[in-house]
Amino acid sequence: MAEDGGIGDITDGTAGDRDLDDLLRSLRVWAPGVTSLPAFDVGAVPGEPSALFTAWFAEVVAAGEREPHAVSLATADEAGRPDVRIVMLHGADERGWSFATHRTSRKGGHLAARPYAALAFYWPALGRQVRVRGPVTAAPAAEARSDLHARSTGALAAALTGRQSEPLASLDDLRTASEAAWHRARTHPETESPTWTLYRLTPEEVEFFQGEEHRRHVRLRYRREEGGPWQRGLLWP
Repeated sequence: MAEDGGIGDITDGTAGDRDLDDLLRSLRVWAPGVTSLPAFDVGAVPGEPSALFTAWFAEVVAAGEREPHAVSLATADEAGRPDVRIVMLHGADERGWSFATHRTSRKGGHLAARPYAALAFYWPALGRQVRVRGPVTAAPAAEARSDLHARSTGALAAALTGRQSEPLASLDDLRTASEAAWHRARTHPETESPTWTLYRLTPEEVEFFQGEEHRRHVRLRYRREEGGPWQRGLLWP
């Protein structure tokens, strides 16, 4: 998180009459005296990160965080050039953090070439971040199918629309393909999407960040090598 950017109220003027620098300077993050963030008791954390992630996730949901399952996914192409986008978390347990996409999409191509990725969650309601890094593997096809059909009709329709990341000639083309996919999802909810893939990131490193209004942020990192035991340690903010 940038030191001076973040959440706040613009107290005068409108976005239309102000330049970007003015807008950025008008914003504040966790100002002392008006901010109350939870404490992070690092002495009471569990021995492995997925349990702490589950507890934090439940707390941010209870705090009213909007779309807490939205997560930034960073990958790299064959030349090592990075890319990032928002995806939805499909699960997190001792096996890893899971998300899904078409294997023919840009991120699917990246993961085929370089099967390693990073995830970053930001939950401003409680001033928290979680960062995860590690190798990525594709789950068995049966697991991907089960995951897709456990989701909403809209999720299935989006998967059936397909052609993710390919050039689009017009929005009319998208509308036509989407309407057909929605019809198929409603009338044949068992329909499969052959390229839809469930990916699982097996963490080698997980960091939990708790913001603090005096900028004494607490960062706790879990690390392990080659499936060994988790080691925990603090990092300077």
